[in-house]
Amino acid sequence: MTNYVLTVACKSKRGIVAAISSYLAEHGCNIIDSSQFDDLSTGMFFTRVGFTSEEGATLAEIRDGFRSIADKLEMDAEFHDGQNRMKVLLMVSRFGHCLNDILYRWKIGALPIDIVGVVSNHFEYQKVVVNHDIPFHHIKVTKENKPQAEAQLLDLVEQTGTELIVLARYMQVLSDAMCRKMSGRIINIHHSFLPSFKGANPYKQAYELGVKLIGATAHYVTADLDEGPIIEQDTARITHAQSAEDYVSIGRDVESQVLARAIHAHIHHRVFLNGNRTVVFPASPGSYASERMG
Repeated sequence: MTNYVLTVACKSKRGIVAAISSYLAEHGCNIIDSSQFDDLSTGMFFTRVGFTSEEGATLAEIRDGFRSIADKLEMDAEFHDGQNRMKVLLMVSRFGHCLNDILYRWKIGALPIDIVGVVSNHFEYQKVVVNHDIPFHHIKVTKENKPQAEAQLLDLVEQTGTELIVLARYMQVLSDAMCRKMSGRIINIHHSFLPSFKGANPYKQAYELGVKLIGATAHYVTADLDEGPIIEQDTARITHAQSAEDYVSIGRDVESQVLARAIHAHIHHRVFLNGNRTVVFPASPGSYASERMG
């Protein structure tokens, strides 16, 4: 049996959960996991329901039949097939730790995605990418050619059917137009020293001031640089005995893990935009194995 997912966002009101569960039961579906959140501050309700169809109904039939309920309760409802792997475009500049981590997790099945290509403004990781039988695209970016470079990127997104862009330490700023076009579909990763330590060598700056926590933040990209809705964060504690080089090494490990968790949550439809924030449902123990392998 194929696993399906229903995601719903709407104004909070009575009867939503009952309507969803009753509809699925009436159409021969079995709920295997469910998460919900009622945001009292905004009056919004969010739910993610994993289910299987046990009597042969197709996802299209289930989706079509649910429209009247969605319209009545004014739901933003989407159905997803668990067998469909999201098409992801990776972007990287000169730091390859996040890229290499994603490629490894993808190779062993821990990140069940379809990597449609890797874009870089440099050539450092061309061989690594090609050796994984993944298309590599070099798009040079300068002050003079930025509009042309981004038009080339948009063409690639359309040609490959990209559903998610991952900035795996891609060090170029995307335009406002690009951020709007791909709203909620671009994930970025960066260290969590901002705004205290900007520019070059943030880890060295942190070391010189004796910072005791190193962190990383994964978020959706918006027109506000490094200020989009946060998906995932983590920290690592350090001591006076560690060097500036240790800071960099630990920081890269944290960045890689945080980005992988953010991607995992997004591709399994566990992240909901909630204004400037996100609602992120964790994977339940019973569902993680199937999510891991697709």
